[in-house]
Amino acid sequence: MRTLLTTLHSKYIHPSLALPYLAAYCQQDATVNCGELLIREFTLHEPKENVLYELLKKQPDVIAFSVYLWNRIATLELVDALHVAAPQIRIILGGPEVSYETASLWQHHPGINAIIRGEGEQPLRALLHSWRTGEQPQLIPGIEQRNGEQIIDGGDGPLLESLDSIPSPFESGDMDCERGFVYYETSRGCPYSCAFCMSALDTRVRSFSIERIERDLLWLMKREIPKVKLVDRTFNYDPRRAYHIFSFILQHNRCSHFHFEIGAHLLDEATLELLKTVPDDMFQFEIGIQSTLPETLKTIKRHAPQQQLFDNIRALIETTQVHLHLDLIAGLPGEDMAQMVKGFDQVMALNPDHLQIETVKLLPGAPLRQQAQHHQLVFDPNPPYRVLATPTMDYNDLEEIRALSRVLDLTWNCGRARNLLRYLGNYYQSMGKAFLAIAQDWQQRNVLRFPLGQKELFEQLAAFIRHQTDVNTQPILLDILARDCALTERLTPGNAPDFFDLNLDRDQQARLKQCVAEQLQRIQGQGIKLQHFAARFHHLPEREPAVHVFFYLTGSGRKMEVKETILNEESTI
Repeated sequence: MRTLLTTLHSKYIHPSLALPYLAAYCQQDATVNCGELLIREFTLHEPKENVLYELLKKQPDVIAFSVYLWNRIATLELVDALHVAAPQIRIILGGPEVSYETASLWQHHPGINAIIRGEGEQPLRALLHSWRTGEQPQLIPGIEQRNGEQIIDGGDGPLLESLDSIPSPFESGDMDCERGFVYYETSRGCPYSCAFCMSALDTRVRSFSIERIERDLLWLMKREIPKVKLVDRTFNYDPRRAYHIFSFILQHNRCSHFHFEIGAHLLDEATLELLKTVPDDMFQFEIGIQSTLPETLKTIKRHAPQQQLFDNIRALIETTQVHLHLDLIAGLPGEDMAQMVKGFDQVMALNPDHLQIETVKLLPGAPLRQQAQHHQLVFDPNPPYRVLATPTMDYNDLEEIRALSRVLDLTWNCGRARNLLRYLGNYYQSMGKAFLAIAQDWQQRNVLRFPLGQKELFEQLAAFIRHQTDVNTQPILLDILARDCALTERLTPGNAPDFFDLNLDRDQQARLKQCVAEQLQRIQGQGIKLQHFAARFHHLPEREPAVHVFFYLTGSGRKMEVKETILNEESTI
């Protein structure tokens, strides 16, 4: 019996962690024969016909799909096509997207033979062994099976008592580590019960042993995997455990980048001290603030002392080189537009590296979905189940926040136009109002309907300044924008936007030529390529009118470095 374990990723670089775990667990015990297992991964961008061909080409007896929010619709289309093209193939669905509302799946997709609810390793092994040995359909915990016109429900399955019973997918060779990106988990479950999150259903936290974690991490670090993203829901639920793992990585890491989702309020003094030693670009923390409104946090059971949370985030930003990715959620019960803007201001005052704002999704099985009617939350019934209106935020309000989020991603989160955005925050007396003003302007002019290149982004910011700000302030804003643009993008006189003043007089051109020659002399023999761009600035705050020269230094294997010089006064940005 041949089983294909498969899924559809949103991007090619995202390798599955679930499929290698399942394969390794099902194949570890020779006394429980599950037959041959193969892993095949695809992306949503591949035509359905191509994926169907690749699956059938392997002549499988069973195909097991890992189903998520982003691939549910495409997966079910494949299931229907497979049922028509090869009805003899047994089809299994598993994953969070199919674990909690199975009735409609059985009704609308006759090709499904079994659905795994919840944690999949034990149920899948029992099911495949049952099919491999030709047993009659029986009750298997964690599995619903189709038996003619009947659905056999085995009830909830037990959780693995020891996560170490899952063989390492890295040592077994089941994990694809050639994409430059690897998912990894050190624990399952979460000690918190946030109503919008699926982890609220599993508040018991189980950890792999420290020995197993160290062995896996060492395997990854020795092979210099570029990026390792830990999928633990709250990595530092146990501060001493987190400290130990952070220390181990710092001791052995060569060049890998690690992403953790943490509870910032759980960071103790010892861990904060340790994190001061983390080199630049080694650690990234994702921290869910979600809301700054106490009533909303209480409603969604988000129990984290906010003062401690903000104090620790501030300490991370001010004393460490850990890259911080903060999260806010729009559309939560009780929060209105004014509170969203206020919360945005509070978080941006921390000066985070990255701030993500997403509209809350009412995921199947999550407590907030079950409470949707009580809270009068209107949501899209199809993935991603985004809330469309609440009693305090109507559809247009949430669309404005979604547009604000897009502006945030295009600017601040990419390191673009940050000086302009800070100045606009002062101009509007609120960073939230400044971003909202840009979002509203761009919505009205349909700017956000299509992708924006970097040059076009700066041009659209200039258009916003000219359309929506005071005429006396525009020269200052445009000069700040121009400087931000030159610090972000390699410019030449031929591709510079029209808000630059490129008119240098003869004396300025002569001094520019001398300045470039001096810079070339400094980098001679270092294998560095030098390009430059010069422009006049008249209205930069707290600066005299001057010619600014931007040097772009590039070379093989190095990130572009930008140096800004005011003729002979040099400062590296």
